[in-house]
Amino acid sequence: MAVDTLDTRILRLLIEQPRTSAREYARILGIARGTLQARLDRLERDGVITGTGPALSPAALGHPVLAFVHLEVTQGHLDEVGEALSAVPEIIEAFSTTGGGDLLTRVVARDNGHLEDVIQQLIQLPGVVRTRTEVALRERVAHRVLPLVEAVGRTAGGAD
Repeated sequence: MAVDTLDTRILRLLIEQPRTSAREYARILGIARGTLQARLDRLERDGVITGTGPALSPAALGHPVLAFVHLEVTQGHLDEVGEALSAVPEIIEAFSTTGGGDLLTRVVARDNGHLEDVIQQLIQLPGVVRTRTEVALRERVAHRVLPLVEAVGRTAGGAD
């Protein structure tokens, strides 16, 4: 997927001013609203833009503890365990990985006791052999993609 300079400018606006109207984006960019809409449609169709909903804070929802739980899974049970993880509301992300474990989950909890309860729930899932947990102390770099968007845009050069 080629992202050019105009796409980069559009993505920057979407990230920095997510509540602005399409008409206002077009005005800021100095392009026709139809051009903007065509670009947005292409970026969505190509999977560059994957969502438009609000970003929510688990901490503000009463779950300030963040941990990364690695799960080792019995061979042949990865899909089964992956599906079971989706039933645990405290798991906000899960990835198959290489290395020391088979799955890496991002888990939120109300407190350390609640985290222990969630881990105990995970270890009881059929196919889970063991878990290893790392508790996050402080976020050092918040989830971001704008620096990547800008790097891709620079690589694309001046094409609009």
